[in-house]
Amino acid sequence: MGGNEYRYGKYKRLFRLGAKVWVMCYQAAVFWWIWLNFYNPRMDQPFALRGNWLILFVYIVVLWLFTNVYGGFQIGYEKPGSLSLSQSISVTCANAAMIFVMVLLSREQIQMYGKLASLVPLGVVTAAQIAGIILSAFVLNQFYDNVFPPRKLLVVYGEYQNSACELIAKMSERHEKYIISEVINQKEGYENILERIREYQGVVLMDVENPLRNKILKYCYGAAIRVYVVPTISDIILTSAENIHFFDTPLLLARNSGLSIEQKLIKRIMDLTISGLGIIITSPVMLITALAIKLYDGGPVFFRQDRATIGGSVFRITKFRSMVVDAEKNGISVPATQRDPRITPVGRFIRATRFDELPQLFDIFRGNMSIVGPRPERVEHVEKYTEAIPEFCYRLKVKGGLTGYAQIYGKYNTTAYDKLKLDLMYIENYSILLDIKLMLMTVKVIFMKESTEGFTEEKSAGMGKKREDG
Repeated sequence: MGGNEYRYGKYKRLFRLGAKVWVMCYQAAVFWWIWLNFYNPRMDQPFALRGNWLILFVYIVVLWLFTNVYGGFQIGYEKPGSLSLSQSISVTCANAAMIFVMVLLSREQIQMYGKLASLVPLGVVTAAQIAGIILSAFVLNQFYDNVFPPRKLLVVYGEYQNSACELIAKMSERHEKYIISEVINQKEGYENILERIREYQGVVLMDVENPLRNKILKYCYGAAIRVYVVPTISDIILTSAENIHFFDTPLLLARNSGLSIEQKLIKRIMDLTISGLGIIITSPVMLITALAIKLYDGGPVFFRQDRATIGGSVFRITKFRSMVVDAEKNGISVPATQRDPRITPVGRFIRATRFDELPQLFDIFRGNMSIVGPRPERVEHVEKYTEAIPEFCYRLKVKGGLTGYAQIYGKYNTTAYDKLKLDLMYIENYSILLDIKLMLMTVKVIFMKESTEGFTEEKSAGMGKKREDG
């Protein structure tokens, strides 16, 4: 199975490489055509051959950066719709960046771009690029799925059968990628599990006891068998560990101290700059939103609530009200469901567009929050979650954020334990570049319906005391 897996993976990687090259070449060729035929002739001093090649090179670099950040190269992994969205946002951002570059290259361009007509050609080209992106995404993914069938997997689980069932349901949604062929409990024993592993193209390990998990991992490593592991909290903590080579025995150092003083300083400067600009730019939107909420039912414009942030300190978060007045009049928190009658028509729109979050820019400017960080939870929720999950307080090692790892890669109805893991992945792998990537990724998430998906009625009833309403 290992040799077949190697050849199988090799051809998949070659296909994906060719698909990436095609995507980049198509988009770059379309842009270069409009540059050569419209924009360059209108420069103060039109570029000669080398200058044109330089513009093309700059465009390819910018496009590659945006496409890489937004996951536009995940051909064969992302669904066609998500892939199209990633590439469309990337090419739009790249074209906007090139507008800025062209303005800097020519004084006359500043006057030219003051006229709407001068933007029409690039707008048409962007639409053509997006049309090609959508077509390519569906064709390439369809070809990929036909040539490379889904992997047949074995699931090995520990004590929590319900959690295993939830994971199987999630993986089965991607039927073009995975086929869960068999499920086996760790109680079956190492030898029986190995016998079953040899029959499949990969194994999924979930909540398997460490001694057994280590044996399976070592066996699969030696046999070149793919392993999907649901990480534990300890696994995530070790992802940021440093290698220590003072001795001839390898050591891993996990500092476990959160962000360094330098990182906190740079992060605060970024927060002040971005939130300040954000307040200025979005002030018309906030004014219109406030008027719409007030005119709809005459109730208060803002929704305020105590939330926990770094070190367990408490602040009052501010959001635009999206529910009816006194949605929690009994003092009991009930999570929003998919068709929650408490959400007003205005509230439904501002939730979908994330406009309800805009007042938090003031919380960020004041220092109560950060642009990026774990979502600040209600104080009572932190207490209750910590009772059930003692590690939940680990999220409080950094300041709460407007957007974050769990918001990007999770959903509104992602379980508290999975959100904790996602937030710890952010904390343990923190960098300024990661913050910038997550800020850019937030643009994509706004357009993804599942990210604002509410709880089902049944799940809401079972978790009403453990989820945030606001």
